[in-house]
Amino acid sequence: MEQLWGNQTMVSEFLLAAISPTPQSQAVLFVVFLLVYLSTLVGNLAIMVTVNADPYLRTPMYFLLSNLSFLDLCFSTVTAPKMLMDFLSERRSISYDACMTQLFFLHFVGAAEMFLLTVMAYDRYVAICKPLHYSRIMNRCLCSCLVLACWTGGFIHSTVQTILTMQLPYCGPNHVDNFFCDVPPVIKLACTDTYVMELLTVSNSGLISTSCFIILVTSYTTILVKIRSPEGCRKALSTCASHLTVVTLIFGPCIFIYARPFSVFSVDKQVSVVYNIITPMLSPLVYTLRNKEVKSAMKRLKTRSITSGEKIIS
Repeated sequence: MEQLWGNQTMVSEFLLAAISPTPQSQAVLFVVFLLVYLSTLVGNLAIMVTVNADPYLRTPMYFLLSNLSFLDLCFSTVTAPKMLMDFLSERRSISYDACMTQLFFLHFVGAAEMFLLTVMAYDRYVAICKPLHYSRIMNRCLCSCLVLACWTGGFIHSTVQTILTMQLPYCGPNHVDNFFCDVPPVIKLACTDTYVMELLTVSNSGLISTSCFIILVTSYTTILVKIRSPEGCRKALSTCASHLTVVTLIFGPCIFIYARPFSVFSVDKQVSVVYNIITPMLSPLVYTLRNKEVKSAMKRLKTRSITSGEKIIS
């Protein structure tokens, strides 16, 4: 469908690319991605419930971890349900308004998560390099303000990206070369010169992802440099290993997609799927498998649940 805008005919919907060309493989992928999405929901909800229910985890680090799990859950939900519906549909369309809404929340949650990971790196720096002052510096009020600042920064970033994208005229074609709406593939469909817009978008998204990544690498390098003893370095690496793993999973694909001109690579769509669907599922696995405190808290919560259930039955 099309609508008139000025003297041009504007598209009112976009057609999304297919992950697989055959209905049979689409059905298989639907099951796989459904399991991935359900695992993302269960894993991140488990961390959120565990952190909030266990008194031993009511520390700044786990408060930030709970917020990271919430962002992972939201980030996956922005794209996964629509992708699952498209697996069962022959015509993978999305309205213009829905496309812009998806684009907005994708960058809103994604940027907030990057800012939060940077805050988590600062938390680890204070905990390891200034342990005697940790409780005074990373108090609950400061942590709440930092989380609020992450959400605010994500909102501002996403608003700028969405406004820049919506200002462009889209009069055809309307085939988005991706499985969901994102800035790079959408603005390529604009029926006007987008060179300046691409530079603005890259300088926005690319600057955020690259600068946050540099800050993260610098903070962890500073931690290792300040700790002289081999035993101290080993403990620091053990503490930060899970965080570094998540940072690599998130910032690697993000820098690849956004911190370069919008030239098309054959692996772009696959990288987008990994970044938006797979990574949010892996984050809770990384934190629970490498974190003894979280695993112990989950066991205590499970034991309390079983005990409570037995009391109710009896």
